[in-house]
Amino acid sequence: MNVLDGTGWSLQSLTAGPWIYAAVTTSILLDVLLPVLPSGILVVTAATAASAASTSLTASAGAAGSVAAYAPSLIPLLLCAATASALGDLAAYQLARRGGTRIGRFVARSRRLTVAQERLGETLARGGGLLVVLARFAPAGRSVVSLGAGATGRRLRDFLPWSVLAAAVWATYGVGLGWLGGRWLGATWLGACVPVLALFLAGTLAAYVIRRPAAAPAPAS
Repeated sequence: MNVLDGTGWSLQSLTAGPWIYAAVTTSILLDVLLPVLPSGILVVTAATAASAASTSLTASAGAAGSVAAYAPSLIPLLLCAATASALGDLAAYQLARRGGTRIGRFVARSRRLTVAQERLGETLARGGGLLVVLARFAPAGRSVVSLGAGATGRRLRDFLPWSVLAAAVWATYGVGLGWLGGRWLGATWLGACVPVLALFLAGTLAAYVIRRPAAAPAPAS
């Protein structure tokens, strides 16, 4: 049962139609520069509706059946999310590489980006490519990594493969969470909220791992 069906604000009605792919793609493309956009929430919510629609055992001829017919599909949703994430990273990298001081001023105007840069920047500079993947889950971590890689002149061939891997892992995780939520709880708001909570927990854990001080080297014997 959809919690808000009585008001018409059901999960499937809000994600029905091909527009959802454009919304997911646009949100992910832009949130590398505007990390307040809820792109992860949108991916999980759409995946929850898609999962519930794909596993439904009944097909009614009424309005509910019409909504289900236009529910998003999991594979196209996954491809949109991963592709938009990688392209957004690449755009931010190129923008920072060519923008110089203008990007520095842009970051300085955003308190969230400034705090994230202070907390993550030095650690990411010391770390390898796996930290690029972890940072994709951390709040504003994607922005810090992509803009920082371009601003510091890192080679594209060193940055891009890890960015693509991070995009694929993040998109698979988000769509997978939505798939599980839809399978277990159906196309309900609870079915979307539980995976969204898991997404936030992953982000909190990633930020903790990245910010954790490196272990001091063992003294020579």
